[in-house]
Amino acid sequence: MPASGARPPRFSYKGSRLKPLRAFCQVARLGSISRAAEALYLSQPAVTLQLQALERELGVRLLERSGRRLTPTREGELLYAMARPLVEGLDGLAAQFREQVRGLDAGELHVAAGSSTILYLLPPIVEAFRRQYPDVRLSLHNVTGASGLDLLRSDAVDLAVGSMLDVPADLAYAPAQRYEPMLITPPDHPLATKPELALEDLSPYGLILPPKRLTTYRLVDLVFQQNRVPYTVALEVGGWEVIKQYVAMGLGISIVTAICLTAADRERLAARSLARWFPSRSYGVVVRKGKFLSPQARAFAELLQPGLLAPRGYDESGHSER
Repeated sequence: MPASGARPPRFSYKGSRLKPLRAFCQVARLGSISRAAEALYLSQPAVTLQLQALERELGVRLLERSGRRLTPTREGELLYAMARPLVEGLDGLAAQFREQVRGLDAGELHVAAGSSTILYLLPPIVEAFRRQYPDVRLSLHNVTGASGLDLLRSDAVDLAVGSMLDVPADLAYAPAQRYEPMLITPPDHPLATKPELALEDLSPYGLILPPKRLTTYRLVDLVFQQNRVPYTVALEVGGWEVIKQYVAMGLGISIVTAICLTAADRERLAARSLARWFPSRSYGVVVRKGKFLSPQARAFAELLQPGLLAPRGYDESGHSER
């Protein structure tokens, strides 16, 4: 014990405790100072000095000879159990850090989209994106209408994918895909085989439509009103899958976008184009004007259509290009 007021001895190795601990762990693992020195790219005397300094600081003997090997003492076993995770963790720090940085570079991508977009349009896009960018954390927010625009304005999502009739001035819309409007009926319905189809032919039959707040209902109402053709709504229900099921059951007819019609639907429904009266519906990307888009956001849009987010891809006037 040093005299009262005297300073304890200082050892130069204390400036870096990692070195003597690493030397001790290597000797304890390999059982030889010479082999530890090779593993550490040091001379044997340097390893010996580090071990001696460590034992002096701790005040215990850490290693003892057993035959031709050096083995940890009881105290050495305890120190080895404590020091090994620290040494290995520090030695692997650089590699782990680089891995984490790659994760930060990969980042996250938040996309707002309605149910029909997520169900029919995005599956191949998401599959391709996950294959090309497996480290990006992709979040699809299932929202419709104003809710999706609110997420865009608050930067809770990077972009939105869907169909728009009116584009607010603070947003930009780049159409990517277009789909025809289709009349769907049961296969045995009179309209399914009528040679010439007029808009007036739909009047006697009740329509199954999405709720009034959604774009499809507004568009159907607009077309009938403009053509002065009366119509009736038999049922309001959300979701193309539900609408198709109810039409197949004979509960009414409907006007849908071709995006939702699958090969299986063609077996249980009759589908006819209404492009003569109804405009095609475009689906594309909506972003907040002035927002910087991350590389992963642009990559996602590119999968919808190459060059989609080039400046001329937007309709800056605030209206969709349909």
